[in-house]
Amino acid sequence: MQEFHYEGAQLTCEDVPLTQVAQRFGTPLYVYSKESIVDHCRHLEKAFNGQAHTTCYAVKANSNRAILEIIKDQGFGADVNSQGELFLALQAGFDPDRVTFSGVGKQDDEIRYALKNKIYAFNVESREEIEVLNSIAGAMGKVGRILLRVNLDIDAGGHAYISTSLKQNKFGVSLREAREILQWAKALPNIEIRGLHSHIGSQIQKVETFASAAKVLVEFIKDLRSSGLVIHELDFGGGFGVQYRGYIRHEQLPQEGGEEMNISAAVLVKTVLPLLQEAACAIAIQPGRSIIAHPGVLITKVLYRKQTEEKLFVIVDGGMNDLLRPSLYNAYHQLVPLELKNRPHEVADIVGPLCETGDFFARDRLVPQLHRGEYAALMCAGAYGYALSSNYNARPRPAEILVDGSAMRVIRERETLNDL
Repeated sequence: MQEFHYEGAQLTCEDVPLTQVAQRFGTPLYVYSKESIVDHCRHLEKAFNGQAHTTCYAVKANSNRAILEIIKDQGFGADVNSQGELFLALQAGFDPDRVTFSGVGKQDDEIRYALKNKIYAFNVESREEIEVLNSIAGAMGKVGRILLRVNLDIDAGGHAYISTSLKQNKFGVSLREAREILQWAKALPNIEIRGLHSHIGSQIQKVETFASAAKVLVEFIKDLRSSGLVIHELDFGGGFGVQYRGYIRHEQLPQEGGEEMNISAAVLVKTVLPLLQEAACAIAIQPGRSIIAHPGVLITKVLYRKQTEEKLFVIVDGGMNDLLRPSLYNAYHQLVPLELKNRPHEVADIVGPLCETGDFFARDRLVPQLHRGEYAALMCAGAYGYALSSNYNARPRPAEILVDGSAMRVIRERETLNDL
């Protein structure tokens, strides 16, 4: 699944040199490999080894319609967090009966839209949300299927902003509350309880973390059944981590170390699946990052080099408005030149053009030396890249390009000043 690689001195996506893509379409620019997307989907599905399950792609990770269509064609369902994401999923052809709706703040019109379009289920997060869903479904003459999200109070590690299953987080309900809510909800006339939903965080790479969650959930389901509740399904969520450091390896690139482990989502699923099977439930997962992070890169062009008394800055034309993750989470993205050229390495801050000190892609990073007019790629930017982009400083959003073998096409036009 290494569709991004060096062919001689040229960084290539499938059969296309990325310098050629950058020169044709301009920068900053998102580029995706179709083959890589398909490979990641298929690799994850093989991990189930024939076990019946549902995989719902987390649309929030990347909602470009062309990308959604590729993932849908691999037999995936979709998990959405808004009416807009549901609209895009339906437009891309996802079967509504394989769509779930997550999130703590579903608005009334979003609930009506989802019921009207006959989605499979709502991943609900509170007693009041269930009350509202029951009322709206009743007024429409429908039944809302639910999976109750439980908060396991498990520390998944990583940045605090992507932790979702600690007591202080806004997501889900405690196990004690869950039992009470499910007992109450089973009497509601327009609610059908299907089971439980869990999502303990994001960018998780420790097998032990998922195993701990699985064991707690299985024991809780057994306990619920002993009290007379029928639990049909367990949606184990997502959060499968990916390799960001050292994704592209070459003798002319700096060696990238760190604590990050290279454990694929497929390995994590294979490890935890026997535990989940003990629940005797239909199993679902919600991968996002693990499908689309590696298949995408952000290409940016060097504008200036600036040496101060303190450090060297390499200023590029992409900024935090194009890729927010480094500024928001202090997230790491490997930065590599599109052409190798036997470059010396140097320690620099790679920064954007915005009027924010937080506008950076890398700080005090050992990188290949780059000069004005040269291109560099920020690797593994397919997830939460364009999805988190903005028009800050009134900068138009970049174009998105899909590479398929030796072909390339625009799947989202670059914004213009008239779009602002």
